[in-house]
Amino acid sequence: MTEKKITDSLWQLLEEFQEMPEARDLKQFSGLLEKDMQRFTAAWPMLPVAVRRELVQTWSTLAEADFELDFSAIFRMAMYDQDAEVRAAAILGLFEDEDVRLVPQLIEILKHDAVAAVRAAAAQTLAHFVLLGELNKIRPRPFDTACAALTATYNNPDEDLDVRRRAIEALGYTGIAGVPEMIADAYAHPEERMRISAITAMGRSADKRWAKIAYQELFNPLPEMRYEATRACGELSLSEAVPALIELVEDVNPDIQQMALWALGQIGGKQAQRALEHHIHSENPALRQAAQDALEELDFFHGDLSTFFGPPTEFEGASEESWAAEDDDLDAKLRFGFGIADLDEDMDDFDAEDDFEVDEDGEFRTLYFESDEDDEDEDDEDEEDLWD
Repeated sequence: MTEKKITDSLWQLLEEFQEMPEARDLKQFSGLLEKDMQRFTAAWPMLPVAVRRELVQTWSTLAEADFELDFSAIFRMAMYDQDAEVRAAAILGLFEDEDVRLVPQLIEILKHDAVAAVRAAAAQTLAHFVLLGELNKIRPRPFDTACAALTATYNNPDEDLDVRRRAIEALGYTGIAGVPEMIADAYAHPEERMRISAITAMGRSADKRWAKIAYQELFNPLPEMRYEATRACGELSLSEAVPALIELVEDVNPDIQQMALWALGQIGGKQAQRALEHHIHSENPALRQAAQDALEELDFFHGDLSTFFGPPTEFEGASEESWAAEDDDLDAKLRFGFGIADLDEDMDDFDAEDDFEVDEDGEFRTLYFESDEDDEDEDDEDEEDLWD
């Protein structure tokens, strides 16, 4: 196997001229060999601050666009740079790094860095480890320590608001004790930025108790809130929100348009699919691509894969009969209620009386669409008028 080599001209540009290379050339620094990393570490402090900032930002963008590129060694070095902007960008560049040895380092930064933007970046990157822990992909100790640090950060009234809101967003991935109450507290906060972060946490929670709030915020006049509510509705798979999301594809904000298409792909169903198929012919290239990507997601997550996989052969002793029984009971499993009585008083203007009713315990429950299989012969108007 040929050893990867960084060109002499690229080294010269950094070491001698201390100038910013072309972005395409910076891909050569992916997966640095140890000897190259040592050379780069020696050259790094000599670079002007502006160059260091642009380098880290460019590497982060490249890594986000191509998952095969790996600049984690550089980011780990740069997260201790003297410049706060470099530190923050490097920490955010580690957003997909699964090495749990980063957890104590990020917690230390979250607690002690002098600059709020850097502490906020640490909270954002810790969110990835919270998610990994919730999925049982890392050991309990780093998961627990990350959650404890983020909880302490959110509950610290003297902490900067942006740091606290990033902490609650990170905690949204977990359902450990106290988190739903913190999310409700964040949504009741007088600062709109914190309320927006609460919606982000609601979507990440995958907890249908927040469905009513997420739906209502689709109509918020603030673009930032509509954007996060749109994403939350997709993450919560709110089929009831499909008509509103279809309208949001026409929002004046292009980011919301694309997020609405993404959400439709997450939710699925015939109405969402028709909307996506319509927008793959859009004159807007960004919308065409977003619709195509969403259709691929829809097909992957909502397509019938039983012909490929069949019933599982082994899952903690489950038999094929239990698999079939679970499949028959799928509609029951998909049902959800809102169940946040202390937030109901704030939701009097939620206009969906035909679709939500209160049970004998005073809890909201949802009236559901019939399954696609049962309504193939229904008129399209029936589905579209459900929220009228």
